[in-house]
Amino acid sequence: MQHDADLAAWIKLSLVPGLGGASLRKLLHAFGLPQHILAAGRSALSRIVTAELADRILSDLDSHAVEAALGWAAVEGHAILTLADGDYPQLLLETPDPPALLYLRGRRELLALPGLAVVGSRNATPQGISNAEQFARAFSSAGLTIVSGLALGIDAAAHCGGLSGPGSTVAVLGTGADILYPQRNRGLGERIVREGLIISEFPLGTPPHASNFPRRNRVISGLARGCLVVEAALASGSLITARFAADQGREVFAIPGSIHSPHSKGCHALIKQGAKLVESAQDLLQELRIESSVAPSAAAASEATGLLAHMGYDNCDIGTLCARSGLTAAVVSAMLLQLELDGKVASLPGGLYQRTS
Repeated sequence: MQHDADLAAWIKLSLVPGLGGASLRKLLHAFGLPQHILAAGRSALSRIVTAELADRILSDLDSHAVEAALGWAAVEGHAILTLADGDYPQLLLETPDPPALLYLRGRRELLALPGLAVVGSRNATPQGISNAEQFARAFSSAGLTIVSGLALGIDAAAHCGGLSGPGSTVAVLGTGADILYPQRNRGLGERIVREGLIISEFPLGTPPHASNFPRRNRVISGLARGCLVVEAALASGSLITARFAADQGREVFAIPGSIHSPHSKGCHALIKQGAKLVESAQDLLQELRIESSVAPSAAAASEATGLLAHMGYDNCDIGTLCARSGLTAAVVSAMLLQLELDGKVASLPGGLYQRTS
């Protein structure tokens, strides 16, 4: 962790109006650490950036904002990472435009786990919501941390699924880290603070400006090894995340849907452009070469196969399977998760399951 004076210099530069990531990286390359930039003269800075921007860098900014950020970072469970920190996420660091600062709330150690971006429509269908939660739960159980944007619809369902497994979830905000937006997801955001991780590159107090969210999307994809689009219209913001993922060299995945549904047209367009079609959690895990951490023993595998026989080919719920098999709900739920990971069972709205093989 950096000393307060070093962190204060990073924070001050991040608050300079008009100093974007590209200009800051040029200054860092020329002068080294932020304290050296702030100590440089106007003429030296003007060789790298405009004279107007050099003046802004050397002006006395509101020190209260810097002190407030330092105080916020000192709270237990809070942190501010900079590009110079050893535990800055390596995948994000290697992207073309990594944020200079990351404000964190929650379980910082999740940054060291492999991540998967799961995104989609805010106006999702019930089937899309179910798919997002069930797939995210399966991926989290396999050890992947689910990364999304805390938006309504698919994002929220993906976060819920991630929280139900050991991989947990990371929410990347388009506001300051102290603002949980939208209001309808405030309760979910507070749960993520306790059990997962909240991330923002924006200064504390930043409201939800529309221009912030495309910038947030590059961080969602940048933190992850791949990006799964669950449901999206052709004009969906989740396609921006998918484009960022492709530009960053990430694998892009999409779940197909009805050819008549506008909510599926974005996913179908991605598949036409080369995204991997995903029908089961195992499809994606195999592409990313990830072994499920919930692989069953031989006995458990045999029991799971027996559960398929009890299921037949009709849709049924956990209660019905318990009655047919004589197993407890907890055991049946665990088996269904493994069967879903194996691509042998699909979850449906209303708590129903369907055999797929």
